[in-house]
Amino acid sequence: MDKTMEQLIQECRRQSEGCLYTSTSLFIWLRTLRYLKVCFIVAPLILGSLASGKLLLSFGAESTKVFAAVCAFLAGLLPSIYAALKYEERLKECITLSAEFKNLQDRFRQAALVASAKPFTEFEAQFNKLMTRLEAARNSSFTAPEWCFKAAQRKVKSGDYHYDIDIAKGLPQQ
Repeated sequence: MDKTMEQLIQECRRQSEGCLYTSTSLFIWLRTLRYLKVCFIVAPLILGSLASGKLLLSFGAESTKVFAAVCAFLAGLLPSIYAALKYEERLKECITLSAEFKNLQDRFRQAALVASAKPFTEFEAQFNKLMTRLEAARNSSFTAPEWCFKAAQRKVKSGDYHYDIDIAKGLPQQ
């Protein structure tokens, strides 16, 4: 195998690994975003209920009135914050990109293992198509917080993404 072919195979493996870490980070962030979405929806309902319930049951205690006012204020404020942060858009973008990076991870791995057996020009053409998709995915510059990447590193290194069939055959793991 010539040196150029070996380097392109190695680059496919690098890109596959990069996509693994990126998709894992984004999936961790996606779980967090979904949890926060539920909080932003449920919290105003609970706070509004507490505010109105305490007002109805209040016998004029000052602390109860303050508590009810704070609950009512937060119940009105949280939906505005949710809308201002464009949470729905960010959630949709995270869903799309996490799936795209996971798909690219598999495609780069397949290119290294299967397409590399084809003539170099075909292999290189497939690699270039994958790189075009990767560049398009990176164009949004959507990033998960640093703690998500650290969590992804721990998750990947723990072996969660090792394939049992590869382990049984003694194949190298990412």
